[in-house]
Amino acid sequence: MIGTMAQAAPYVGYVYPNETDIPWSVLIVIYPYITGLVAGAFIVSSLFHVFGMAQYKPVARFALLTAVSFMFFVPMPLLLHLGNPQRAFNAVLTPHWTSAMAAFSYVAGFYISLLLLEIWFAFRADIVALSKTTQGPLGTVYRLMTLGSDDVSPRALALDHKFATVLAMIGIPAAGGLHGYVGFLFGSVKAREWWSSDLMPIIFLLSAIVSGIGLLIVLYVVYSRIRKVPVDQACMKGLARTMWAFLLVVLVIEGLELLEMFYKRLEGIDMVQRLIEGPIRYGMMIQWGGSLIVLALLTVLIVFRVEGKALVRGLVISGVGMMIAVLAMRWNVVIGGQELSKTMKGLLVYYPEILSHEGLVAVAIVFTCPFVVLWLITRFLSPWEPEPS
Repeated sequence: MIGTMAQAAPYVGYVYPNETDIPWSVLIVIYPYITGLVAGAFIVSSLFHVFGMAQYKPVARFALLTAVSFMFFVPMPLLLHLGNPQRAFNAVLTPHWTSAMAAFSYVAGFYISLLLLEIWFAFRADIVALSKTTQGPLGTVYRLMTLGSDDVSPRALALDHKFATVLAMIGIPAAGGLHGYVGFLFGSVKAREWWSSDLMPIIFLLSAIVSGIGLLIVLYVVYSRIRKVPVDQACMKGLARTMWAFLLVVLVIEGLELLEMFYKRLEGIDMVQRLIEGPIRYGMMIQWGGSLIVLALLTVLIVFRVEGKALVRGLVISGVGMMIAVLAMRWNVVIGGQELSKTMKGLLVYYPEILSHEGLVAVAIVFTCPFVVLWLITRFLSPWEPEPS
């Protein structure tokens, strides 16, 4: 076994010796989770750049930088999981279009290229200004980043905005494809009753958007505290309504998926029920309990038009709660599906390791890296509007 350990649960049937391996570890749990944060942050940015919702302007450019910072590390869990990560290039050099996994490199490559292009157009005026005021090696970097274009006339800036808008429009379905693809991977596995669902791509995508919005709320408040500037109330209210809407839809769809699964009573459904009542019961409690609490809290904030510090505190709690609930959902899907034996006669119990290359420490390091990169990028390119003097 590679960095994992499982054992048969005596109260839920039996498993064969060749079924005791759980190959997709906690690293594969964090992989779709990070991917989802990218999609959620990008959607918030697009609400301003594409749909012109002015309340999202304070976080629009920050959302772009957040998305690209996390996108850099989307492949990392997969590379750490591989015994020979250099072989990942084989999927690029020798494409196999009937494999959804092999197509990932092209999907991810296209999306990160699109993100970098949109960031360049959105920040070009800042890059030009910095290239003229910054000296030394960093000034050289800024000058190279202008790509020889230092025109910041109103006409040129309007053209930049148009290109950024077009790229954002392309990015919306690309973001949907990026994370819907992850749900497609699991939903297309017919041998696993817990995974085999046509709704899986939709659930993964919608829950990703909710977790990404939650992340953006927390980061925006933290950065505002560090910069010692007030949080934009209109922006926070808009984020609250958006997260509430997506959360309500995803809860309805997840509920319908479970209802359909048990209503059809397909073969193996009894073991699925035992899975929910057994190995992943705490994960299901965190997923559903956390989501319902966040939904209730957001409803109170919206209905009673809460403002000021109470609004900020409530949204930070909602953001953190939503991130935890979606992480639990990823665990329940990835690990839960593997805890069902292939014969559907018994269940396994997964115990994540701590110090192995697929252990909890490795996951913590991978998840910390995007935050470090985001901090560095915001020092290099400030996403904030200058404060009035």
